[in-house]
Amino acid sequence: MPIASVNPATGETLETFEALDDAAIELCLSRAESAFRQYRTTDFEQRAALVHRAADLLEADQEAVARTMTEEMGKPLAAARAEAAKCVKALRWYADQAPALLADELPRREDVADAGASDAYVRYRPIGAVLAVMPWNFPFWQVIRFAAPALMAGNVCLLKHASNVPRTAVALEDLFRRAGFPEGCFQTLLIGSAAVEGVIRDRRVAAVTLTGSEPAGRAVAATAADEVKKAVLELGGSDPFVVMPSADLAAAVATAVRARVQNNGQSCIAAKRFIVHEEVYEPFLTAFTEAMRALKVGDPMAEDTEVGPLASEQGRTDLEELVEDARAHGAGVECGGRRPPGLDPALAAGWFYEPTVLSGITPRMRVHLEETFGPVATVYRVADLDEAVERANDSPFGLSSNVWTTDGAEQQRFVRDIEAGGVFFNGMTASHPALPFGGVKRSGFGRELSGHGIKEFCNITTVWIGPPAS
Repeated sequence: MPIASVNPATGETLETFEALDDAAIELCLSRAESAFRQYRTTDFEQRAALVHRAADLLEADQEAVARTMTEEMGKPLAAARAEAAKCVKALRWYADQAPALLADELPRREDVADAGASDAYVRYRPIGAVLAVMPWNFPFWQVIRFAAPALMAGNVCLLKHASNVPRTAVALEDLFRRAGFPEGCFQTLLIGSAAVEGVIRDRRVAAVTLTGSEPAGRAVAATAADEVKKAVLELGGSDPFVVMPSADLAAAVATAVRARVQNNGQSCIAAKRFIVHEEVYEPFLTAFTEAMRALKVGDPMAEDTEVGPLASEQGRTDLEELVEDARAHGAGVECGGRRPPGLDPALAAGWFYEPTVLSGITPRMRVHLEETFGPVATVYRVADLDEAVERANDSPFGLSSNVWTTDGAEQQRFVRDIEAGGVFFNGMTASHPALPFGGVKRSGFGRELSGHGIKEFCNITTVWIGPPAS
């Protein structure tokens, strides 16, 4: 079945690709096995030179790469440029930092004095081919943040990208090929979801990492567990954005808007649930609603567009159903809640949805527990700190969180009690190469980025050297 690249702003099919058949998949796996046997013996200096070359090429190609992303999944062009630049930064960071992150660990001699060794240390060794099952929402960044550490650790990469971004997937393989990586070190597998299980089960695949939906994560994790293979999962998120009375309200509102509509609202770490102390609830809701209503929705290629289309028609349908369910159960629609009128006729077939603010949310509404993957915000009123913490944790997800307070005691309470992989105070959740990224509960397990991320796919090896012969 062909894999199609469709422009979500117009509904136009840009290009189609034939999915790999069994013979082509076998060839890719064979190349990966052969490449790993050689690439694993390279040193950090050799790997870093290749990764730096990839960074230089990506930096030079930033505009073309950004346009490819925008055409395939609809993010505003300015955001796509920023994504490409972030990828360059991550490539260079891992090229420079990997030697220190994976340096041999030497225990204190007194701690191993009774181990009977003349020397002992820990070495981080590569494990083989790592399969990455990646999403469409940050189609370059999600891949680079896996590939840069994996390649610097001496592993080789197999990419099964989301089926709606095949042009981006091909461009990623081309980037690493042009950078000079040996054949087979980074390969894109243009395959459907049904073929993923077979790749995971293949003996030549050592581990798998997935960023995506909870159902996809369950399927991948089950297969990996059945094969006793390492898996790292970064799944959904319904991040809380808590606003307490001491917050700088103007800054909180401005950040709340960016945090909700980044990437057209299609981000696992986008703030989705706005939990506001009753002392500042009314002014926050008024200002937030006005700012969301004022956002410009339109052609993602236009420089002044702030919110583009949803990446798929099904994604918009899912969002509409959540909003309509909330409306039917009594939620207040402060703004939005519909397909935007008055768009350019050329965009009539695009999958656009207005920035939307919902209030009066109750547990009867699906939106209370389900993730809104689009520009829809839910706003809650809470009476005090205890209720704010309780509401923040009232979610099956635990990816990250945002808290606006200048009270040190409140900050420590949130650090202690919020169930999430990150707590960001007086700012917006963001991923950074130097900081670990991942979640708890149904947001997955394992970590990407930082030293924690590069070690996920290493063989943590104890080296013990006996006493010299007498």
